[in-house]
Amino acid sequence: MNKPEAQAPASGGINLSRRGFLKGSGAAAGAFVFGFSVPFSQSALAQSESPEVNAWVVVQPDDTVLIRIARQEMGQGSLTGLAQLVAEDLECDWDKVDFDLVKPGQNRERDNVWGSQFTAGSTAIRGSHEYLRQGGAAARMMLTEAAARQWQVPASECTVSEGVITHEPSGRTTTFGAVAKAANDIEPPKTESIRLKDPKDWRIAGKDKARLDTLDKLDGSLVYGADFSMPGMLVAVPKACPVHGGKLKSFDAEKVKNMPGVKQVVRVDDETVAVVADTFWRAQKALKALPIEWDEGENAKVSSESIAKKLREGLTADTSFIGNQAGDAKDTLAKAERVIEADYSYPYQNHAQMETLAATVRWRKNGCEMWGPTQVPGTALEALAEAAELPQEVCEIHTMRIGGSFGRRAATDYIRQATLIAKQIPDTPIKLMWTREEDMLQGRFHPVTQCRLRASMDDEGNVQALHMRISGQSIMAYAMPQAMSDKGDPVVYQGLDPEGDMALGYSVPNLLVDHAMYNPHIRPGFWRGVNLNQNALYLESFIDELAHEAGQDPLAFRRKLMANHPKHLAVLEAAAEGIGWNTKPPEGIYRGIAQVKGFGSYVAAAAEVSVTDGKVKMHRIVAATDPGHVINPQQVEAQVAGSFVYGLSPLLYSEATVKDGRIEQENFNTYKVMTLKDMPKVEVITMPSGGFWGGVGEPTIAVAAPAVLNAIFAATGKRIRDIPLKNTDLTVS
Repeated sequence: MNKPEAQAPASGGINLSRRGFLKGSGAAAGAFVFGFSVPFSQSALAQSESPEVNAWVVVQPDDTVLIRIARQEMGQGSLTGLAQLVAEDLECDWDKVDFDLVKPGQNRERDNVWGSQFTAGSTAIRGSHEYLRQGGAAARMMLTEAAARQWQVPASECTVSEGVITHEPSGRTTTFGAVAKAANDIEPPKTESIRLKDPKDWRIAGKDKARLDTLDKLDGSLVYGADFSMPGMLVAVPKACPVHGGKLKSFDAEKVKNMPGVKQVVRVDDETVAVVADTFWRAQKALKALPIEWDEGENAKVSSESIAKKLREGLTADTSFIGNQAGDAKDTLAKAERVIEADYSYPYQNHAQMETLAATVRWRKNGCEMWGPTQVPGTALEALAEAAELPQEVCEIHTMRIGGSFGRRAATDYIRQATLIAKQIPDTPIKLMWTREEDMLQGRFHPVTQCRLRASMDDEGNVQALHMRISGQSIMAYAMPQAMSDKGDPVVYQGLDPEGDMALGYSVPNLLVDHAMYNPHIRPGFWRGVNLNQNALYLESFIDELAHEAGQDPLAFRRKLMANHPKHLAVLEAAAEGIGWNTKPPEGIYRGIAQVKGFGSYVAAAAEVSVTDGKVKMHRIVAATDPGHVINPQQVEAQVAGSFVYGLSPLLYSEATVKDGRIEQENFNTYKVMTLKDMPKVEVITMPSGGFWGGVGEPTIAVAAPAVLNAIFAATGKRIRDIPLKNTDLTVS
């Protein structure tokens, strides 16, 4: 973040004096509401006292429309997409739209009027589209009613277009800005009276629109959490026991207390110490010089090899949780004359987000505030209040946009740490900043798993039975044990469920998908795409193996299994057609294909690769996606194309390994990610079929690796079952 530090307003934080009751409404809950304080808005418009029409919409006298965004923006484009949804049913002028971010304390005070602020699992749009559109439509109805009353005509005689209200019989017109104040006094319409626009009539949603958050990124005015600064602020740099679950035994603060800039050395919790100084550089330098003694505990000898050994035991364990079952797969396999079997594995992955974790907290005995990015503002507020030992009512999170996250900021450990430090230095803003090394070592890692697949086929190559045994770590057992079910961890089976947003796209008469749970001490987390990634790699590679064993074309083989899954098949066919599957590829080029359903969307990819003297070159990928509805086509295309960076990095390079109980990779020199030179050409086919709302940010990641792996098999006859490729005899060209 090489930008000048931004300064917060001298008052900073919650401006209680500006709060007052205003009459208004939200789409989800009407009633009395608080006024809006926006100390860190990207727009000067937000500083005004203009009355809101409802919780989503503030209209300025100059007809500018401020749309409030409750979900988080971390580069995925949801901020603009969400604004498009509100603007569509509001019928405003898109060129006059601006935005502001909602704080969780405000949401709580207004009876959760903005709904969930949780931003993960590709839910930002698909989880809020209905009440967002209702919010826009309700505001339009109130503005129209205000104009009609001024004209003393029925509102039904008025129409709205681009922020202009017209009384059709007389031809009189007015604008949103002219009637906004009066609209604030209109009784909000009942939810059941609100009619949303048919998607076929959309003129803002469903169209390419420039992102609302581009300019301040380009000119450097955007303040990220790591850039944030306040008068009198100190910087804290933490270090926790490198072995997860280990303890902080002791540290010698006397050795560093006189170093330049050092203010204090504090015990944060049972496993973490932090140096507080006047700058990040001085705090980090003192932390490196600080003598620390750890109690690494019983996991100090754990290694990747010992974890892998336990996972292999799970592949044949007698007990397991069952995620999907049809017929009797075990009995059919036991009676089969020939069983095809293969074992696969998927290593730990680090989020490796560009902006390391940072949060600024000011603790006072009568209130606590945090400035920084989070994917879960509501949960972050709870964590802040708990660590501060103060009621939530006197705490607030000032949400900031996120410099990459991919699921890491769904955890709140850094907010808790910052609060515990700030509590020891009252009335002083403390900016907690993790070093890159700390960020790598103390991650919430994509879980490690192995998978054994066993199948039998009849003489015509029809699959008769399939048993997919997953052995490995559960995210939910660690992060949300209350969500465990009779399936164990329901998230384990993403892409393999019988139905729903993560439904399996194949019909097999005898099927068993089960999970033998083993939880190493390395902390797991929700890494972009979550368990869909490895499940798609396992299944789509194995389906390719079965097609090869049956002597059939991989596409034709899949078609037989997908007869009852037309939307799965449609994207697969589209990707195949796009790559030219039924035509001969250029000399030396080989093709692979894969499909899956995840986060409500149907996705497929077809890849072209060449392998020369053991060097793999990815030439071209065609990706097809059906997310139901598309709000901003160019953003969807960018998301899908960008997914291949995340999907292919684990295939080529990325893995987090364990030695002596700790993660070995501490920076990008040892945790390599894909770079521009590795990136193939990506062609995106967006084929929204309507009728449902799927996610876009995550599902396509899952088909990247298996499509390329299947192409590598076509080129070499080598079946890669353990990634990354850097550990094989193949290299990347």
